[in-house]
Amino acid sequence: MKSTALLLALALLTPPLAASEPDRDTIRTNVTLTAEHLPQPGVPTGELQGPFEFHSRIIPNTVRRYWLFVPAQYDAKSPASLLVFQDGQRATNPDGPIRIQHVMANLIAQGDMPVTIGLFVTPGNLSKTYPDNLGMSNPDHRWQEYDVLSDRYARLLIDEMLPEIEQRYNLTDDPEQRAIGGTSSGAIAAFTVAWERLDYFRKVYSGIGSYVSIGYRPDAEPPRLQGGQNYPALIRREAIRPVRIFIQDGSNDLDNEWGDWFLANQQMVKALAYANRAADKNNTAGPRYEFTHVWTDGVHNDDHPGALLPEGLKWLWADSANERSLSP
Repeated sequence: MKSTALLLALALLTPPLAASEPDRDTIRTNVTLTAEHLPQPGVPTGELQGPFEFHSRIIPNTVRRYWLFVPAQYDAKSPASLLVFQDGQRATNPDGPIRIQHVMANLIAQGDMPVTIGLFVTPGNLSKTYPDNLGMSNPDHRWQEYDVLSDRYARLLIDEMLPEIEQRYNLTDDPEQRAIGGTSSGAIAAFTVAWERLDYFRKVYSGIGSYVSIGYRPDAEPPRLQGGQNYPALIRREAIRPVRIFIQDGSNDLDNEWGDWFLANQQMVKALAYANRAADKNNTAGPRYEFTHVWTDGVHNDDHPGALLPEGLKWLWADSANERSLSP
């Protein structure tokens, strides 16, 4: 009896085993911009329009800016695919690490992605007009839109913004040809939109995703009870959604009061793999998650997710019939 009690006490005092980190050989180093981030000779640049201002009814008292990329190959007679990217002020910065308009122009010209309209959106700001002095900085309503698990931001995009874009451009109604992406909190926002509205978006680009507790604010009114730290549990326990997701994070990402970003991204990949494995074991009919991941030695900035954007977009639009990744 005493030995049993002693063993129980030792078990309670012993810390749980830490999640195993990836082998260092699997962490990519020397990640830099590619030729696909730069204008290339003979490649039509398309047109980057904006910025435009947008006032939302669904998220009242906010204003945001957005840009549109229209590839030179766009023909109104044929519906274009769609790519939405969060933090549009950074994504479109011609001197930044993402340069999404150049990446899209090059990949479309190479045939690595279809003719695609790009919509690049900033978070909202609590003001009547969008401040001209923000530059690349975050507006003041970012975490409330990006980091809280709800369908509100998805409704803003799908029910308010995109109908306006569709008045000007012929967009596909095929969810398999609509992608959404972002970095940091913009990445979890992209995943949440697809999670909530898989009838509309089924491709996700996630860089340095904030799958941590930023959105968990129990003292807010009304209570914000769900943050990104809940996603691995939701993925493991809810029905599989037909989503294809490219995940990147850096081994030197943040570790603070909100969580450990690198561990959180590893947990996302583990949860996706578990959901597929359990469904296969139980012979569950229906979709499986299609996913891949790239771990780098990066920190919490746009450098590595921006550099990997061409690779990620190619993978998202590649034929996925027999390419499902079950990476642990």
